Parts: sequence; C-alpha cells; structure tokens
Amino acid sequence: MRTTVLFIILSLFCIGTTKAQTNSKSLMNVDYKCLVSKADLSYDHPVTRTEEGMPIGNGTTGSLVWTTSTAMHFQINRTDVFAMGNNTNSWPWGHDNYSHGCGYVDINVVDYDNEVFTGDAFNQHLSVFEGLATVKGNGMTARVLAWNAKDVIATEIDDQRDNPSAININLRMLRYSINYIKKQNWNLTSQHSVQVQTGAHTATSQLEIRNGRIILVQRFKEGDFYSASAVAVGVVGRNSKAIYYNESTVRLSAEPGKGKSLILMSSASSYDPEEDVAGLALKQMDEAQSKNFEKLLSSNRDWWGDYWSKSFIHLHSSDGVADMIEKNYTYFLYIMGSCSRGEYMPGFNGLLWHTNGDLAEWGSQFWWNNQGFYYNGLTPSNHPELLEPVFKQYSRNYDSYARAAEQQWGSKGIWIPETNWFDGPEDLPDNIAEEMRELYLNRKPWAERLEEFKAYAQNKNGLNSRWNWLFAKRIGKNPEKAPFAWTSHIFSATAKISYLYWLNYTYGLDMEWLKTSAYPMIKGTVEFYRNFPNFYKGEDGKYHIQYINNLEGRWGGSDSSEELAAMYAMFPIAIQASKILGVDSELRPIWNEIYENLAPLPKGKQLASYYDLFNINSENEELYKKVLEVYKRSYRNGVNQDIKMLLGNRDGVTAAKLGFADDVKYMLPSIIQGHKDNYVDYKGSSGETGLVVMRNRLSFREGPGTTECQRTGEATHVLYQALLQSAPPSPGDDAPINSIFPAWPKEWDVQFTLAARDAFLISASMEKGQIEFVEVHAQKGGECRIKNPWPDTEITIYRDGGKSGNMKGSLLLIQTKAGELVTIAPKGKKLKPKEIS
Repeated sequence: MRTTVLFIILSLFCIGTTKAQTNSKSLMNVDYKCLVSKADLSYDHPVTRTEEGMPIGNGTTGSLVWTTSTAMHFQINRTDVFAMGNNTNSWPWGHDNYSHGCGYVDINVVDYDNEVFTGDAFNQHLSVFEGLATVKGNGMTARVLAWNAKDVIATEIDDQRDNPSAININLRMLRYSINYIKKQNWNLTSQHSVQVQTGAHTATSQLEIRNGRIILVQRFKEGDFYSASAVAVGVVGRNSKAIYYNESTVRLSAEPGKGKSLILMSSASSYDPEEDVAGLALKQMDEAQSKNFEKLLSSNRDWWGDYWSKSFIHLHSSDGVADMIEKNYTYFLYIMGSCSRGEYMPGFNGLLWHTNGDLAEWGSQFWWNNQGFYYNGLTPSNHPELLEPVFKQYSRNYDSYARAAEQQWGSKGIWIPETNWFDGPEDLPDNIAEEMRELYLNRKPWAERLEEFKAYAQNKNGLNSRWNWLFAKRIGKNPEKAPFAWTSHIFSATAKISYLYWLNYTYGLDMEWLKTSAYPMIKGTVEFYRNFPNFYKGEDGKYHIQYINNLEGRWGGSDSSEELAAMYAMFPIAIQASKILGVDSELRPIWNEIYENLAPLPKGKQLASYYDLFNINSENEELYKKVLEVYKRSYRNGVNQDIKMLLGNRDGVTAAKLGFADDVKYMLPSIIQGHKDNYVDYKGSSGETGLVVMRNRLSFREGPGTTECQRTGEATHVLYQALLQSAPPSPGDDAPINSIFPAWPKEWDVQFTLAARDAFLISASMEKGQIEFVEVHAQKGGECRIKNPWPDTEITIYRDGGKSGNMKGSLLLIQTKAGELVTIAPKGKKLKPKEIS
C-alpha cells in the first residue's frame, strides 16, 4: 500500500558539472543551461509597480531591478541589517519596526525629454541560469548582477545613442519621508544627516562623499543596541563628479559618452560602533573595481553553474501543467540561492526584495510558521548551503533560548519562540521572569499581576511571542484570554527547527556537525518538554501537557496535536542521536519511558506534514488510519481541478505521503498559482489592491512590503515528497527507505536527481507512466535501501555501467562503495541515455 523513496545520480558533461557528481556511465545527460533557462523572466513593458522588479542577489545582499522610462531603480537590502534588537521598548504596535533596507539607488540615464526604457525597443530579461538581469531600451543596454564573491551589485551600461547624456546616479535615504508614522519625529541634524526617533530608538541616515564615491550610512541605536549599514556607489570607465543633491540624496554624475561604463554598488553591515562600516563597503567595491564586468560575470557563471549541477527536476505534460510546475520550482531554487546563503535567514515577509523602504507588514521578527515554508522541505534539494543561515542563526542564539526556557517557563533545554528577534529572546530581570512564570504557567490569576510587571510590559512589541497578549489587547481580540494569544504558548517551533538539524545530519552523515550543532538543539528540545512544569504523568499512566496552544488556532488547551506530534518525533530522534554519539546514556531510558507513555495523538491530517511520524512506508498503522480518515473527511467529493489550496493548508504534503498521486496532480498547481480566494484586499499607499502572484512569480500576500514566495516553497515540499520519500519507517530509525515516485501522476513525464538520506544522490526517470531506471550515486558508501519500483519484477543491477547481478524482492538492499554509481532497471530492459533539456 505504501512505498518509499529512492535516489539516483545525475552525472553529465555540461556547464557547471562538478567532479564529485560526474560519472561517465550515468544515463542522465542534462543540459543545465537549457533546462534552467526555462524559468527565465522576460518583460516586454516596464513594471507597473516596484514589487514586480527582477530579483538579483548573492545570498546576503540583493535588490529587485525595475525601470521607469528614464531610469533603472534599486533598493539595496541585506539579510544581516536589523534596526533593533530584543531589548527594544520603542515598537509596541509591532508592524512599524524595520530591517534589511540599506538605501535606494536610481540610475538616471536621461537628462532631457527622451525616454529610453519604453516602446517597442524595451525588453527586460532575467537569466536564472547565471543570475543576470538585462534591460534594453532605445539605444541603450544595461546588464546587472550581484557578485557572488563580494557584496557588490554591478551594472554595466552600454550607451549607443547618437547623443548620449550624462548618467546621474542618486543614492537616497529610506526614512527621510516616513515621519507620518505614529510617535516618529525626524530632524535635519546636519547638512547631510537625518535622524528619525521612535521612542528611545534612533535611526540616523548620513550621506558622505569619499574619493569620488558616494555613500549612505545608517546607524541604529537603542540602549546598548547598535547596528549600522552602508551603501557605496562608484563609477568605472567615465569621469564622474559627486555632489550633495538635497537633504536626502547624494548624486554621482558620470559624463556623457558612447560605449560601456560600470556602476558598482557595494554594501556592508556592522554591530560594532567603533567599526567604519562605510570603509567596509568601500573595501568590497575596491575588490570588484579591479575586475571588469565580464570577469565578474564569469565568476558568477562558475558559481551558478556549479549550483545548478547539484540537482534537478525536469517535468512535462501534454497540457503544460507539469512544465509550469518545473519552471516555478527552478525559479524557487534561484530565489533561495539569491537570498539564503548569509549569516542570517531572509525574513519571510520581504526576503531581499523590499522596494518601499524597510517597513514590512508583520515587522522585522522571524515567524517560524512562515519561515518554514521556505525551509521545511528543502533538504532533498542537495543544497545544504541554503539551510546554513537557519543553523547559524539559531545556534548563535542557543544560550538565549536556554535562558528563555529557564526564565519564562521554569524548564531546562531550549525554547525558540514562534515569533522571535534576530538575536533571540531578551534577558529578563529576575523579578519579571519570576512573575512571568507564575502568570504564563497559569499558577497565578492574570488579574493579580504585579504593577512592576505591567510597567515592564507596556512598551514591548506585541508581535513577539512573549508579549503577544499585548497585541490581542490592543486590537480587542480576546483580551480576556491573556496571557494566551496567537503565538504565546507555542513550543513546537523549537521541535520543527531542531528536526531540520537532524535531517541535515541524516542526509550528510557529518558526525562532527551532529555533535557540535545538531545534538545540542535536539537534546535541548526534549529536555524542555521533559522539564516543562505543565508536562505531567496523569492517573491514566500517560504523559500530558496543558496550558499550551495548538499553533495560532487554539489557545491554552491541553494535549494539542502540534505539541504531541513534536514529542512523538523528537524523543526517539534524541535517543538515536545520543546512541550515535555515545553520550547521555543515563537519559535514554528516561526519554524512552516518556516516549512509550505519551498521550495518544489526536486525529489530524496535518500530523503528516512534519517529522518522520508518517510516510509512505511508515510502520505506524494506527497513525496512518487517523491521517487517512481525517483527510478523506476533508475531501468527501474528491480532489479536482477546482481545488483551492490556501497558504498554510499542508494537505499537499499529506496527499503525497499518503501516495495519492491524483490529488497531488491538482493540488500542486493550485498551491503555486493561487486563486481568487488567495487575493489579499489591502490598500497600499497608492490605493491599489494586492494580488497573489506577480510577473516575477513573487507575491505580497502578507501585506505591504512583503514580497515573498511562500507558496512556491510549500509546493517544493509537496513536489519532493511526491517524487522521492527518503525516510525511516519510524522516527529515529537508522534504516531509511527510499521510495521512488510514491505519489507521482502517471500522466506527467519526469526525470530528477535529488538528495536522499545516508549521503546518497538518487536519480530516476518516468515516461508515459513507466519507471525506466533508477540511479544511486553513493557519496560515502554503505547500504542503500530502496522500495522496489517494479515490485513483481526481477531487476538487474549495474555498477559503474557494468552488470553486477540480479535481485528480487519488495525491498532492495544495495551495498555500495564511496563514489560508486549503481543503476537498477527491470531485467532485460534496454537502457538508453536520457537527453534532458
């Protein structure tokens, strides 16, 4: 009834193929450039709103690129720029705090009434394969890239007009004109500096000119918090002059001339008030200036070529739906490669693509339920670098999560709040922490809270999990429920994040990483639950948990499916991880006793969405029946082309794990494309109404300033589960089974290479509903367990292209050596290479 996933490698001779993945005996011959380029963007007319610009980024810094008739426009953003930290008392309303934005840059190519980027000559194109945006207009072409080696965005202008004009580059402040926000005041503190104050928080924007380059520095201060950013702009290839244009703008004017010129926009950030952040940005520019645009592009082509060679998915169907899914999937990997390779995650509500300053609906905190859409299903992509910002950010704040577990909840281990500052939870005064424990654990009536607690809380940010009841109070939504609110008593975010650490280990088998990075998070998760004061063993002999949320939907309940599922998943994982490392042997029987006596999981189809609780080859028949029953009840009339998949409805993952290929066929396009019920009715500053999907395949569903692609991330999770389920029969099991095409529509042709557990790469091909072959590339060797894709057929095994023997059975146990390529196919089938483009 259920199957599990398998992995095959793609080895090929093409641009960007790495030696580690190349094997001349592979049947996969992939033209990556042709395949990836199908996800390109091409506009025949300029954008109608800034959010439709084309994204370019190097993983830390980036911008959308958009045009007006006489100029190209950018907002330089960084994933590591935060205007305030966890100690802030200046943003009680939540949405009005900001992050990531560094400065506006406008490249004005016309100084008289002669439009360039308009009419029949106009075209704007984004090459996803090489991360290159090209803009063509009347007599002018521009190329833009974000250099992967340094934090520099380079724009090459090729002006072939008969009468070239000066190029005026304006570097503008973000906050000069936002004094309409409540409690904010702006002051012109000097000729070229503006300061905006919000409560005790100050944001200073300073314009500078250094050695013919123009600079914008931002400095943010509140209490002992300090951060800064800088953007520097310089011109190579033309004489230029810098001037202070007005109070909020510094201009660099390049003299008129035919031919090419290079404009460099570099950026940097710092949390050290003694550090010259402008000097850091200029150093980045110096390194780029020593190269011409072609060398920068060549460097990027090498990086992106290697990136694309690590995995692929190729889809086709006669109606074009599968092709559309492939295009969006490829584009999602481009987006993640462009914005998720730094020291911090990009925020779900804007990523690196802010265009309206640095304000965004939902503020500057990280909401894991939303962040998870980008990361929950990403491990099979064979791009562990895309998950590194998650691990760096949360591991960096481990001590603050441990302190929060102790202070707020009286527990051990760690607690990662659902909504969380970039630097973790604040350190509370002892008296406030003691009062908080009494109130939040429901030991003390809310009405009896101390005056000093009220005073301490009054200016806290209401979107933060710790203070979420404040937001409910301020908008009049069940204020009597305090201290419970949407995100106040959620613990499962800790488990979901720690599970990603475990997945990263199981896919790469890096023992040192398990020891130093993953295990502390895993142990911290289960120790929090074990020592949580409202976790107890009842008279029924079962462990229960009370006064907790079920995500945002149910406040202050007991035995929620979210928290029980987290415990059912993470306790056996902790036991297995401790065995692998040979540590904490005294804790294993304690953890196991809890695991074996947890309260029963309630019915719920969402239980299949996370962890290893349930998959196509699961041993837990009882859970399978529970999930199936609830799923069937939700779709009594079946699933068809009219299905409406709202963001957050993870039934697509559930359908894939159940093996329901026909449901996946209709759910996947709905998740990606949206429908009228997904339109968001909000009024922007121009009175326009937001739509879900724009021409750049991004949306701002979450509200103003929140350009994002959560839906495509969710679809990627479904896609991987439908193609390859690499999972153990039960949580913590060290014998994962790979099931190939467990929920793939037979009407859709497909080839793929994806990562599987135990450091295998698996490739497979299906044409006209028939699985043609499977390849396994053993990166570290060992036993690869594959659910036989042809269960009633004898199969032939090939090793590095030569026949190795035959095998039967429902489960194939294939022994491999490091670097070996193993191919399996039905006995007697003639194998032919696949030309994929």
